[in-house]
Amino acid sequence: MPDPALDGRRVGILVPLFSIPSSASWGIGEIGDLPMLGNWARAAAVSVIQLLPINEMADGQSSPYSALSAMAIDPIFISIRHVPGFREDDDDLLSPADRKDLDAVRRARTVDHRSVRELKTRVLGRLFDRFMRRWQKGGPDVHALRSFIETQAWWLDDYTLFRALHAENQGRYWLEWDDAIRARQREVLKEARQRLERDILYYAWLQWIAWEQWTAARRELGEVAVLGDFPFMVSSDSADVWSRQQEFRVDASVGVPPDAFSETGQDWGLPVYRWDVHEANDYEWLRARARRCAALYDGFRVDHLVGFYRTFVREKNGSTCFVPADEQEQRAQGERLMRLFLDSGAGIIAEDLGTVPDFVRESLASLGVPGLKVLRWEREWHAEGQPFRDPVSYPRVSVAISGTHDTEPVAEWWDAAEPAERRQVVQLPQFRERNIAADNPFSDRIRDAVLESLYSAGSDLMLVPVQDVFGWRDRINVPAQVDDTNWSWRLPWPVERLAAEAEAVERSGYLRELARRYGRG
Repeated sequence: MPDPALDGRRVGILVPLFSIPSSASWGIGEIGDLPMLGNWARAAAVSVIQLLPINEMADGQSSPYSALSAMAIDPIFISIRHVPGFREDDDDLLSPADRKDLDAVRRARTVDHRSVRELKTRVLGRLFDRFMRRWQKGGPDVHALRSFIETQAWWLDDYTLFRALHAENQGRYWLEWDDAIRARQREVLKEARQRLERDILYYAWLQWIAWEQWTAARRELGEVAVLGDFPFMVSSDSADVWSRQQEFRVDASVGVPPDAFSETGQDWGLPVYRWDVHEANDYEWLRARARRCAALYDGFRVDHLVGFYRTFVREKNGSTCFVPADEQEQRAQGERLMRLFLDSGAGIIAEDLGTVPDFVRESLASLGVPGLKVLRWEREWHAEGQPFRDPVSYPRVSVAISGTHDTEPVAEWWDAAEPAERRQVVQLPQFRERNIAADNPFSDRIRDAVLESLYSAGSDLMLVPVQDVFGWRDRINVPAQVDDTNWSWRLPWPVERLAAEAEAVERSGYLRELARRYGRG
């Protein structure tokens, strides 16, 4: 990880941005809430915050891994309270119905993505109307937006046109648009840019607002680094696939073969890379994505790492295959892409879970890219009894972690574990020191034994989902499950109350003591 913000023995917490609303937020964690989480992190000697993707999702979607754009920040994360000209007591901006909706999403126990998006879209539209009254007059904000549009044109031009066309077509998939627009005929696109000029400017304005808030939040976070996420793919119905149609297959989909998460494998319904086309243009799109991530984050996690070495393709007729098919070609391609990501200047870590062939992890080691060491899966699988590996033995270039956004929290894992698995877990030093028996139900002692085991790890970077810091049972995502409970969890308190809630204060003190004990700054 070349970025100095991620050097050394560090501790990070994993929490989605949508999960950390403050009392001033609009029912969802927002960009402006990040510094408040940073305050608690500093008190806990936590120097890295790992987020899930913040890319723009389609209306009605809540999964951050199926996005309308690989580049755009989702406007749902804009802190409306920080948009210039906004006042919550302004009756022209917030109608009685809006105020009722705002109260409802603030009171909700989980994130209601649809209601939040609808409310924010209405109010942001009114704020943009006010901005447009000043557009021709100029001024500092107008100049700043014009500068943003110019410097970000390399991704913003296609994105804003796509969003305007998507809205004009009532949100229909671009394959259902008129033939000429779908095929991106030059004269038709030129006419569309003229016809939709105001709408295009609106989507640029949203991205400018989001960018200004993001850079301000990053400044306020100071020494607390932000680790982002580089999703393997975007939705077929995205600005990227529409603008680069020759680079993807939409007549097949990517997924994974059977693994720890699914006995039958998964079909993600996402488009397939045409790797030969990407190679021919020197991976232009992936370079652009890495450039964007490096601008947003101190480092990023490469989602579904193995897919960049070999993509699991599901054809419409039900057949499956790996692309490339040859192992030597797979390794060569994967290493080209990992070097491309490293060249971005951001630190990277690799999500190397699931069915991953040995040569992929050998490749990561040769490149110095850290993979994940999930405590519950790190065992001496070929030794008698399959004992758990003492985390002290994890390699320095690795990431020790208790789980991911796709796994059940430690509390659920412990209670569901087979007796034989528990008997092996309690042989780890931190469990023996606490006299934890295999038949003990989950408790604070078990929670803290897991945490101390991770802090002791040889890995430079240690990450822990916020649920496991507290021993909570709430889950972010159940893979392959599509319902309103996935991607909707939020903290039990407004994020600013982490500094005052007795439980959160106790946890921050405990983490700080572990950091001191195990030399994690």
